[in-house]
Amino acid sequence: MPDAKPASPASDPTRLINARLLRASKTYAQERRWLSWFHLWSTLAIFATLIAVACMQSLPLLARGCASIVAGMTLIRVFILYHDFQHGTILKGSWVAKVVMTTYGLVALNPPSIWTRSHNHHHKNNAKIFGASIGSYPVMTVSAWGRASRGQRIGYIISRHPLTIFAGYLTIFLYGMCLRSLMASPREHLDSGVSLVVHGGLIALALSHGVDTLLLGMMVPCWIAAAAGAYLFYAQHNYPGAKLHDRAAWDYVAAATESSSHLQMSRLMNWFTGNIGYHHLHHLNARIPFYRLPEAMAGLPEMQSPGTTTLSVGDIVRCFSLKLWDARQGRWSGFVPVGASESPAASLGVPPDAEPHAASRPPLD
Repeated sequence: MPDAKPASPASDPTRLINARLLRASKTYAQERRWLSWFHLWSTLAIFATLIAVACMQSLPLLARGCASIVAGMTLIRVFILYHDFQHGTILKGSWVAKVVMTTYGLVALNPPSIWTRSHNHHHKNNAKIFGASIGSYPVMTVSAWGRASRGQRIGYIISRHPLTIFAGYLTIFLYGMCLRSLMASPREHLDSGVSLVVHGGLIALALSHGVDTLLLGMMVPCWIAAAAGAYLFYAQHNYPGAKLHDRAAWDYVAAATESSSHLQMSRLMNWFTGNIGYHHLHHLNARIPFYRLPEAMAGLPEMQSPGTTTLSVGDIVRCFSLKLWDARQGRWSGFVPVGASESPAASLGVPPDAEPHAASRPPLD
């Protein structure tokens, strides 16, 4: 009797279901061009108005401060427009959009070259054990934590610490996206240097009109947008119930349905954040425009029961309490005493020294 042939991908029920889900998602991966332009220009107009109010020295400080804070929140939405454009999801092929988005990327310390490289890697490796820390917050397993040196453990703690996320303007965007990429590969990431020069020039320009203009017209909005964006990115994949898999067991659709959250927010917060809370749908199909994500969730029953989290204090604390991945138990854990271990990394087909080195990288490489 001949040996049985391994089942083909097409005969695997899970693969067939996933393939059907991916095909169904393409229904929503169709841009409404006029709507993309409307969202771009209306958002930029609102942002510009808020910045103008924040810089208007004849107005009461309270009014300027409120405008500055709301401008920071609106800047998150501008980033989502940039994010979708870089994915080729909206306004693809438009030279006007290219100029606008490139300008935003350079001004906001989010240069196109490093963003594209790191974010594309993230989409292809999200939720993989030993391989997801480029463009993501690094994750150590319990066993890797036990093998890591003291310096590697300190670096890992810092990379996922709430203060690192709160200071995302400095740690993730100024250093991780610009300085580090420029130092690592000056030719490949020349735009990182341009971004630093442009951003520095805007700081000098704002300061020439007064410290209050610098703070309210630039620093406060940039800091709020960076800190909020850094946390949103963290909570999208570091939440109770999120699953990680070794490379052999990793599946693209499962990484969307089991390892990417639905961050439940109010309608106002969904506007500010460009529906990025529907992150499980974005990871299923990055070509779905941000303004069609709620529609896609309503139309795809398989995507209606994702892992969820919120912006409540309790949920934020719970997300930050997730420190290590316990591969043996298949769940998150807090920090464990050095020497405690799980199933050996070798059982995952991973070299013993792979993870500690990965953990020393910053959240955005």
